[in-house]
Amino acid sequence: MALTRRGLAVVGVALLLVTAGCSAGLGGDDGQPDSGAFTPNVADGGGADGGDAARGESEEAVEQPTRAGRSKVRTGEVTLRVESYTTARGALAEAARSRGGFVSDSSRRRHHRENRSWTTGSVTLRVPAESFGAFLDRVRETGVVLAADTSTEDVTGRLVDLEARLENLRARRDRLRGLYENADTTEDVLAVGDRLSDVQGEIERLEARTAALEDRVALATVTVTLREPEPGEPVATGETAWYDTGVVAAFLGSVDGVLTVLRAAGVGLAYLAPYLLAFGLPAVGAAALLRRRGVV
Repeated sequence: MALTRRGLAVVGVALLLVTAGCSAGLGGDDGQPDSGAFTPNVADGGGADGGDAARGESEEAVEQPTRAGRSKVRTGEVTLRVESYTTARGALAEAARSRGGFVSDSSRRRHHRENRSWTTGSVTLRVPAESFGAFLDRVRETGVVLAADTSTEDVTGRLVDLEARLENLRARRDRLRGLYENADTTEDVLAVGDRLSDVQGEIERLEARTAALEDRVALATVTVTLREPEPGEPVATGETAWYDTGVVAAFLGSVDGVLTVLRAAGVGLAYLAPYLLAFGLPAVGAAALLRRRGVV
């Protein structure tokens, strides 16, 4: 009797296992479990790409991009007094072209006062970043520098952030495309399509921002303001004030001044010598003769 009960128990367990296996195998016609109809979730802010959890896991899987070197935006602003606006602008344009740059913008204005006129304006030039310093030196040689300012902005972090966001958005776009291809109903197609369009638009905006920032890194920007002297305006020579001169330079300058005065005096005496000989000696002799006779 005990053997019979043990045998019945074994048979019962075997039947339960077989029944459970059959239940797990039921589902779709292809033998896979039935996961239900496709239902995109667009109300929770995660779009139709499977929700925040799936998106977070995917974003964490995207490796943050790195950059080999620092990315810097270089800009310069210089104000020059020049004899001719046209000549100076042409020289600056040629200097930029010779370094692989170009003129990106320019403006000019003609001023009039009575019967005299002068020109002012500005020119914006783009040159390769590696030529920034040499080009600024060439700009300063074009006229008298009235004002100058340069700045450098490190944008490495901004570019890395943009690239990381683009990687995440592209991965999200790929997931949405897969969901779009597998959508079964018109409602699902429209919901995923709208979300896919939004993601694609954001990708294009970030790509444009990245390209513009990379262009500013590759090409430095130099804006030069050109001013012809106004009528009656004293022309600046670029010399420093006398009190800014060094002690040694002042002493040597004074020595040169003394030598100049002595040389000028010698030249003056050389010019006066013939007159002294022609008129001075007779005058001195006449004066001496009159004094001897008691007239004077």
